Amino acid sequence: MKLSVLIPIFNERQWIEELVGRALRQKIPGIDQTEIIIVDDGSTDGTREIVRSLAARHPDKIQPVFHEKNSGKGSALKSAIERMSGDICIIQDADLEYDPTDYPFILAPIISGSADCVYGSRFVGSQSKRVLFFWHYLGNKFLTLLSNMFTNLNLTDMETCYKAFRCDILKTIPIRCQRFGFEPEITAKIAKRKCRIFEVGISYNGRTYEQGKKIGWVDGVKAIFIIIFFGIINDSRHKH
Repeated sequence: MKLSVLIPIFNERQWIEELVGRALRQKIPGIDQTEIIIVDDGSTDGTREIVRSLAARHPDKIQPVFHEKNSGKGSALKSAIERMSGDICIIQDADLEYDPTDYPFILAPIISGSADCVYGSRFVGSQSKRVLFFWHYLGNKFLTLLSNMFTNLNLTDMETCYKAFRCDILKTIPIRCQRFGFEPEITAKIAKRKCRIFEVGISYNGRTYEQGKKIGWVDGVKAIFIIIFFGIINDSRHKH
């Protein structure tokens, strides 16, 4: 079984090499092949030069994609999804807030055939979590609650980065949101598709805004409208 690791990246030169090294080192029961698709979304800090170097060192493992201008996380993931060739995929942010050593736990329900997608929750489980912003936490909980009301799911962390999918399902779902709206959009669409969704606890080492955290309150406000919009309409499958 082949795993595709999808990494959208923008100005993360200090993290990307260590992250890719960790992802490549993972030994996951049931996975015998791994590809990493890195989509550089218009970085200007030297990140893309590092990505090119990593791809040159691991040409059989790493597929680089370069956007000429910054378009957002959703746009980068759309490019990655179009190019992935695995059986299972997992979304990996380019910083080290999320640890690739959690891959085996996240992917196990899909590998066993029990799940179609798995969310890695920062709010359940016994794994270590860095304590950070109260209002950011409260915003996440509110958006998850609102999303659950429209999807009839009982997720604890809709906004988590760690989402894993069967590739054949994800490839058939249209991605409309270019920025962080990807999270509520994809959640609404897999719910409408009646996918088997699991949730597992993960570790979390959150960053401060001084360390480069990018999502802000404006993205939270936009997420409210995205939850409502995709909760009402059914846009969960590519039209042919």
